[in-house]
Amino acid sequence: MNQQFTLLKKAIEVFHSYGITLIGQHKNADFIQQLHMDQVFINGLIFELEYQLQVIFQDEKLGAVHTPKDLIALLVNIPQDN
Repeated sequence: MNQQFTLLKKAIEVFHSYGITLIGQHKNADFIQQLHMDQVFINGLIFELEYQLQVIFQDEKLGAVHTPKDLIALLVNIPQDN
């Protein structure tokens, strides 16, 4: 559980570096429609999360990610041996 907390803390720092706060309804905001992010910046955010957290997201699962909450849920569900 402590390792998962550390991952989430790092993930929050990455989101903050992209100007995304994860409090209130902001965590449910659509990347494109409500946060006005281009796909290039979304891909950069995903790359930065993979790099900082030393994980690899499966491309087929990334297609269902539209909000910060979705991305964090995907992060939490990655096996810890990844």
